[in-house]
Amino acid sequence: MEKKVALITGGSRGIGKKIAEEFAKNGYNLVINYISDGTDLKQLEEEFEKIGAKTLFIKTDVSNFLACEEMTKKAIETFGKIDVLVNNAGITKDGLLMRMKEEDFNKVIDINLKGTFNVTKNVIPYMMKQKDGRIINISSVVGVTGNAGQSNYAASKAGIIGFTKSLAKELASRNIRLNAVAPGFIETDMTEVLSDTVKENINSQIALKRMGTAEEVAKVVYFLGSDQSSYITGQVINVDGGMVI
Repeated sequence: MEKKVALITGGSRGIGKKIAEEFAKNGYNLVINYISDGTDLKQLEEEFEKIGAKTLFIKTDVSNFLACEEMTKKAIETFGKIDVLVNNAGITKDGLLMRMKEEDFNKVIDINLKGTFNVTKNVIPYMMKQKDGRIINISSVVGVTGNAGQSNYAASKAGIIGFTKSLAKELASRNIRLNAVAPGFIETDMTEVLSDTVKENINSQIALKRMGTAEEVAKVVYFLGSDQSSYITGQVINVDGGMVI
């Protein structure tokens, strides 16, 4: 059977890498978008090959529409199709609004929200032609609840939720499903450096009394990209251990 193909933005590290691994383990070939030069792509390619996945790495700034168009064309030229798109690329530039620079607001919106538009806009014509597709957008519980000091990030992630719900209605007739995943506190390189006191304070706000793992997020994303979720579209799945109930 011809392998399915997943395009994952920001897929070379962190949660994005775990999402890529989950799809690779389930028989997908991968298109990995990245922007940072700090990742050993050769080593990463070997890791995915051991799982059985062919991987195409494309360095692209998702805030650049034309660059996203070129990325999509390369993906189609290489694999012939895109079955699943995961819009995971994102950044933070935190600060209270009184002190936030305009460029910090714009940059977060351009990458997190406009980037999601840029990639999706270029991918959906191919999914519409094949009358099949799955798009999973990575939001955040901050996009649901808001968070002091993250007005730019919260706005971008809330925007992704509205974008997801609207497109789910537009594309359902073409058998293209869109859902959003909203992670809470997840163990990452950023949380590893937090003090025990800060971690304890965070865990006290979570019903399950612990942070989640990138693998736990990845499994939900894969579920939404698989046929197991064939009757789910336009939804926001919180992966937050019960932080927001």
